[in-house]
Amino acid sequence: MSTQDSGRIAFIGGGNMASAIIGGLVKQGLPAARVAVVEPWAEARQKLQQQFGVRADEAAGAALADATLVVWAVKPQTFKDAAAAARPHVAQALHLSVAAGIRSGSIAQWLGTERIVRSMPNTPALVGQGMTALFARGAVSAEDKARVEEVIATTGESLWVEREEQLDAVTALSGSGPAYVFYFLEAMVQAGGEMGLSAEQARRLAVGTFAGAAALAKASSDPLELLRERVTSKGGTTYAALTSMEQDAVKARFIKALHAASRRAEELGDEFGR
Repeated sequence: MSTQDSGRIAFIGGGNMASAIIGGLVKQGLPAARVAVVEPWAEARQKLQQQFGVRADEAAGAALADATLVVWAVKPQTFKDAAAAARPHVAQALHLSVAAGIRSGSIAQWLGTERIVRSMPNTPALVGQGMTALFARGAVSAEDKARVEEVIATTGESLWVEREEQLDAVTALSGSGPAYVFYFLEAMVQAGGEMGLSAEQARRLAVGTFAGAAALAKASSDPLELLRERVTSKGGTTYAALTSMEQDAVKARFIKALHAASRRAEELGDEFGR
């Protein structure tokens, strides 16, 4: 892959999301020697070194000095302290945050730079099927944006939002979204078992149906309502199921749940962004 410059890419935090991005970069041809990771947990460091051959240190230090891109993959509650430790070494870098809730203004204050892109990825990035929303502060150049897009492309798709507050909605919709899919899959598998299918049969049918329906929705320009109506014959089995869900206000309650997730994303910014 082209990485736009010869500088090192540093990751602060070496968990699942960092691993997904590192794995994608290495798979696309980025030399492991150009990746540095700061990860306090010894087991996680060892896993990164064994899996990708990258350098992994316990704490921020001089190894970060030549990083031209720093990816922040830390938990919201640890971001401020991690930024304080890394700041002396990464003043000239472009910064990409994948931490939930932490606003770019807080990051800019903690790091002393405005070259910050804040993102909201999701866990399908682990299998190259992620969906990531991106927001750039004013000092981020077109070249900076292109580099971020190149990195995120190794994990799936991305889109830019114009207003940072939109990322709270993104967090509720796609950031937390895989959990909703798994929740409905759990219900489908349980129902399948209750109706006489084996757990393996029910899981295969449920997962395949979700994947196929999502692929159909992605490939089609038709409204989702129309796609649903094409599966629903009045008086038929699908109609019976959807009527039951409407009577139980499933859609309204699901929408309410997403609003709750969005509010919590906003609260995280207030709570940990000071």
